[in-house]
Amino acid sequence: MARADGFECFALSFRYGQRHGVELAAARRVAAAFGARHAIVDIDLTMFGGSALTDASIAVPHHGAEADTVLADMVLADEIPVTYVPARNTIFLSFALAWAETLGAGDIFIGVSAIDYSGYPDCRPEYIAAYERMANLATKAAVSGERTVRLHTPLVSLSKAETIARGLALGVDYGMTHSCYDPDPAGAPCGTCDSCVLRRRGFSEVGVPDPLMTRQWA
Repeated sequence: MARADGFECFALSFRYGQRHGVELAAARRVAAAFGARHAIVDIDLTMFGGSALTDASIAVPHHGAEADTVLADMVLADEIPVTYVPARNTIFLSFALAWAETLGAGDIFIGVSAIDYSGYPDCRPEYIAAYERMANLATKAAVSGERTVRLHTPLVSLSKAETIARGLALGVDYGMTHSCYDPDPAGAPCGTCDSCVLRRRGFSEVGVPDPLMTRQWA
């Protein structure tokens, strides 16, 4: 979406001790396909724990037929799931802000959604607005009047189905992508974690098959 709007793209990913490290290979594929310069930052969030994505002693939740009801109830109750990684988007955006300033860039894109999501507090519009205000107080370029920092959230008000449809219209090959929180050793998605459930529902609503579900995994 950023490229379609005429931006030169620099993509930033993080190896932070997540159990679904296969997402980094997917990030490389997507960045290469769309001609973005791609960097991977190594940080260790396992030292803090507190999340099923970084602490092997905490199980990733899996769902059966009741999945849609469970996820909807969690969001309505503002219940934060155990897959929430403490302060993750704040940490990620801080690295992005630093890189943007060195690049001479004022536009940062992040793919958060406040519609079909797991209830994470750092995916909400009020959080993004607060971070943008902070960024314009925290950088030399902003306080000197050289450039304003703008945080773009093009997916924030889109459902998963709308996001998938928009990607298809832009030529995204979803066979390159990855969503699962708890893939098997070959990288195959589990199909039952929060992220897989949201992805499955999105493809179902669009009415197209998810290429990851038909792929043969070694």
